[in-house]
Amino acid sequence: MELFKNTNFDFLGKKWPFIIASLVLTAAGIGSLIVKHGPSYGIDFNGGALMYLRFNQEPPIGKIRSALVSKIHGDVSVQQITGRPEVLVGTEVTGEKELNTNRQIIEDTLRSLFGDSSGKLDLNNASDGQIADRLRDPLLQANVPLSEQQLQDLVKAINAYRASKGGILHSIDELSTVPGVNPAVLQSLKQQCTLGPFTILSAEVVGPKIGADLRRQAILATLYALGGMLVYIAFRFEWIYGVAAVVAVFHDTIITIGLFSLFNKQISLTVVAALLTLVGYSMNDTIVVFDRIRENLKILRRESLENLINISVNQTLSRTVLTSGLTLLTALSLFLFGGQVLNGFSFALVVGIIVGTYSSIFIASPILVFWQNFLESRKRAVAPPAKETAGSRKVMRS
Repeated sequence: MELFKNTNFDFLGKKWPFIIASLVLTAAGIGSLIVKHGPSYGIDFNGGALMYLRFNQEPPIGKIRSALVSKIHGDVSVQQITGRPEVLVGTEVTGEKELNTNRQIIEDTLRSLFGDSSGKLDLNNASDGQIADRLRDPLLQANVPLSEQQLQDLVKAINAYRASKGGILHSIDELSTVPGVNPAVLQSLKQQCTLGPFTILSAEVVGPKIGADLRRQAILATLYALGGMLVYIAFRFEWIYGVAAVVAVFHDTIITIGLFSLFNKQISLTVVAALLTLVGYSMNDTIVVFDRIRENLKILRRESLENLINISVNQTLSRTVLTSGLTLLTALSLFLFGGQVLNGFSFALVVGIIVGTYSSIFIASPILVFWQNFLESRKRAVAPPAKETAGSRKVMRS
């Protein structure tokens, strides 16, 4: 399918506005990084705690965020899982003790927002020991003959049933199907327990050392990817083409990271995954253009290199618009409707696709022309003017 046929746009003639825009964006991004002492890393890289909560209704994210920020020291992120009543809470902690403290603060804060003040035990956030301690005396007073082992088995069965329901119960009557929960036990549960509107499904700590290791590994993964692509293109084409492609990809990455800094967005592991995706995507787009240039060098021997590049870009224009346009629509949908969890990932994709597409045309290709002009100027400086040949313009091996 071709959207454009026989186009003859002078892409390289319009390169300077794009080059200037790239220089401005790069300078602004680097300036922002310098002022802010580097990118803003998420909990994945800085270290901290991730707590996974589930609600029995649609959670009011803004209300939860404002309540937790006022109670917990350091950065706090509150993100809803798209399409689910589930929330990820990230807090800055350095150890298990601080994690437990923050966990209790979160429970107390959410309970004050959504729970009641009856003093009953919240069954959706109670451990086996807490349930057993709360039921032991009431069951004894209700003449329910349970040994300590039977009580422990009953409590485990109750929490196992709750886990099978996604960690949260909507009614205590649901427990009537649990083995060992007879009417007397159920009545005691109703008297002593209540059901909070949320439950903490999991809580885990990422230490500062692990975060630093993840940060180092993410940087190395990006550099290894760029290095491998440079070697491949240098082998497949000419070394200058490899340099041009890698410069274009560095350009895309630096601008994307700079925009993250300018817009105060955090860089997490999902953002690194998006950046690596963009490295491959941008490189693939550049290779398509370079491959067409190489083919045309065999056919259009009398054309100047600049005209030949323009012809090659025009020939691949339909493919570029189709692939980049459709991918951009998908990334834009994720950015607009994907929610907070996918916001950083989708933002990197949207920016990277736009920047990566024009860098293949207006950054990588002009580097080839600049290099060819540099070589020709050196030849003119050391030798008398000679008649131009098709071979002197050829900078790529056939």
